[in-house]
Amino acid sequence: MGSTARGRIPLPEVDVASLTLVVMAAGIGSRYGGLKQIEPVGPGGEMVIDYSVFDALQAGFDRVVFIIRRDLEEAFREKIGRTVERRAEVAYVFQDLQAVPAGFRVPAGRTKPWGTGHAVLLSRKSVRTPFLALNADDFYGRGAFEAMAAYLRGRQDGPDGYAYAMAGYSLRNTLSAHGHVARAVCRETPDGYLADVRELLRIQRFPDGIRHTTNGVDWCLLPEESLVSMNFWGFTPSIFAELEARFRRFLEEPAGDLLKAEFLVPEVVGALVREKKARVKILPVSDKWFGVTYPEDRPRVQSAILELVRAGVYPPELWKT
Repeated sequence: MGSTARGRIPLPEVDVASLTLVVMAAGIGSRYGGLKQIEPVGPGGEMVIDYSVFDALQAGFDRVVFIIRRDLEEAFREKIGRTVERRAEVAYVFQDLQAVPAGFRVPAGRTKPWGTGHAVLLSRKSVRTPFLALNADDFYGRGAFEAMAAYLRGRQDGPDGYAYAMAGYSLRNTLSAHGHVARAVCRETPDGYLADVRELLRIQRFPDGIRHTTNGVDWCLLPEESLVSMNFWGFTPSIFAELEARFRRFLEEPAGDLLKAEFLVPEVVGALVREKKARVKILPVSDKWFGVTYPEDRPRVQSAILELVRAGVYPPELWKT
């Protein structure tokens, strides 16, 4: 077992010979108007998630955990699960709104999932290795997976804190032309570690620059080169005990309305950094991020992937070989 220095929770035993990919695919996709996780964007009918799993396997990840909604299971297994099962060890986790600690109840009227922190927490029984947690509907680029695999391989927590990592993107490369987006805006230390992170829920490009608002009325400028996280996090299994303890606290002492509030990974990571319990290495990514936040984003993603296929980065039919 590891040290409990600086108030850290005792560390679990970790299989450092393997790497796990945890894919958060339970989002409702309300702004998109459908199950965007299974929308085809590649020339062979591939989804964004196909490219993430393909890149992860190429980079050396050998286990995959899909976090999905139970009502999505049949379509998800048919569209991607069975394909991946032929190439890696696969587990499925269901994100259920009712999955709260003993003694707590879901508030009447709550329908929204509890958020990314809750999703990752629910995967704890399926993960025993250093792991990468990411969104199902974001295209991160091959370089991000290679950098994260290199960081996580053999990684263990040490006396200086939990050893985590994140891919860092420039804000200007992560926006939609069709509406506002949510981004985790980060501050970096001189030696390349995360100093702080703030989840900004409404960021949009305007003719005079990128702005964000917290109330829908007052908009503040953000620098184009602001460093952001796109929910591409590298963790050791020590994160699960922290998520469990902090989710209880989230329910006991809500900072907002529990009918709508979300328990988010960036907020947990930011708290651990501020408390000096974790050191989060920022892995700079030069690859361009693509995402389908709105239906109008899809043609841009299709075009970008087609260019990568033409350049030989991906085969025309991803899983044919």
